[in-house]
Amino acid sequence: MNGTFNLLDLFVLLLYLGGTTALGMWIGRDQKSTNDYFVAERAIPWWAVLFSIVASETSALTFISIPGLSYTGNLGFLEVVAGYILGRIVVAYTLLPRYFEGNLVTAYALLETRFGLGTRRFTSIVFMITRAMADAVRVFATAIPVALIIGPVMPREYTMPAAILVLGALTVIYTYKGGMKAVVWTELLQASIYVVGGISAIVLLGQAVDGGWSTIIDRAGAAGKLQAIDWYAGFDRPHTMFAGLIGGAFLAMASHGADQIIVQRLLSSRSLKQAQVAIIGSGFAVFAQMTLFLFVGLGLWVVYNGQTFPQADQIFPTFIIERMPHGLIGLIVAAIIAATMSTHSGAINALAASSTYDIYLPFTGRSADDPRTLKVSKLFALLWGVGLTAGALLFKEQGTPVVVIALSIASFTQGGLLGGFFLGLFWDRANQRDAIVGMSVGIGCMAFIVFAKQIVAAFPSMASTLGGVATIAWPWYVLIGLTITFVTGMLLSFTHAAPSSVPGVSPAPRSKS
Repeated sequence: MNGTFNLLDLFVLLLYLGGTTALGMWIGRDQKSTNDYFVAERAIPWWAVLFSIVASETSALTFISIPGLSYTGNLGFLEVVAGYILGRIVVAYTLLPRYFEGNLVTAYALLETRFGLGTRRFTSIVFMITRAMADAVRVFATAIPVALIIGPVMPREYTMPAAILVLGALTVIYTYKGGMKAVVWTELLQASIYVVGGISAIVLLGQAVDGGWSTIIDRAGAAGKLQAIDWYAGFDRPHTMFAGLIGGAFLAMASHGADQIIVQRLLSSRSLKQAQVAIIGSGFAVFAQMTLFLFVGLGLWVVYNGQTFPQADQIFPTFIIERMPHGLIGLIVAAIIAATMSTHSGAINALAASSTYDIYLPFTGRSADDPRTLKVSKLFALLWGVGLTAGALLFKEQGTPVVVIALSIASFTQGGLLGGFFLGLFWDRANQRDAIVGMSVGIGCMAFIVFAKQIVAAFPSMASTLGGVATIAWPWYVLIGLTITFVTGMLLSFTHAAPSSVPGVSPAPRSKS
């Protein structure tokens, strides 16, 4: 089948892009306050928040990369996804009640209540820097499969920047105009698009093999590709039961309990109970979604008879080009873009919220209800949107897979941030100095651990020092960073007298949240 991108595919893609932008602008047409702009007046139903969380976790990296995991390996990634569910349950009953008790808008306001404004600013700035870098890489990554699929229509050197500019511009428009309402409700559409794309691939793969999916399952099983449990106890494999359940759980605690992009969606829920249902339910929805795309990978392995590809990320796009009918190719391109637009819009809104509530309002002393604050909030959203798009345009392809770069950027800070929250919750002696120094040490150490391979490659003399940590699998990064942060803060706390009282989490004025 000739999979060249044609006018029908272009029509489907433009219909999606125009529809998403129009929907976002219409839903968010009446923004009255920053509370409305950033947490939708806390009026989003649990099921919408649930699918919004799922969509925000899914980018083009997920859509393209997950099938490659089962194509080159097996179903072991589901062990990590199972750990995500456990981590969500912990967040639901530890951090979420404190966020709702304080009537907060950003996650880092909780640390101000416990430690002080300096800690809030520190953690918010760390979040903003790493989220901006990681999201710019994700936007760039979206352009890679789009360029591969559309390739014959437009040269790659033009397709890449054109895809980045269109994706960035349209996402900025509806996010700037509609705030969190636009983010959540467009994410429902976007999630539907890429799930339909995945299901369509499942159907086509079954039709491409004699005997359909029963044959695919038999051949995959015979090759050991249905294995989903590995009891290996070392730290150098990512997809094992121990790395998955333990490391994956702590990773989810960090990404869903200490990262503004997810916490902000949860704070948009109508109540604590609904937020808890949404975050736990999203874990099971993500498990189902990952299973879907892993099975796409199994089908691809049978269709291509285990053929070796230069990169695993090229396998699914190659099938799209060679085997999918026109119209569906356009839908798949829309699905790839939809997956990243959902993450991109959420990042813009979360970065603007942190800029406004954690930096601007405490610095100026203005109220969140001040009409000028809403204008400033929208300006922050516009600036972050333009900045992220510019960062994606400036990013240059490297030998390292883009998915690894994006995950690495986030990995070396998440453990430190979660460690700061743990110090506040579980170690009464800790004060602001202990928390900031502990997080700084944790983040600094993790930078060496996460990027150990690159450091050793650049400085071979450090192989004896960093060679051991270079083999640590990524699911353990957050737990290691948290441990370093917590132990450092705990030891520092013995250098001063124990505080006579420990600040609790009490309802905070909206201007400070």
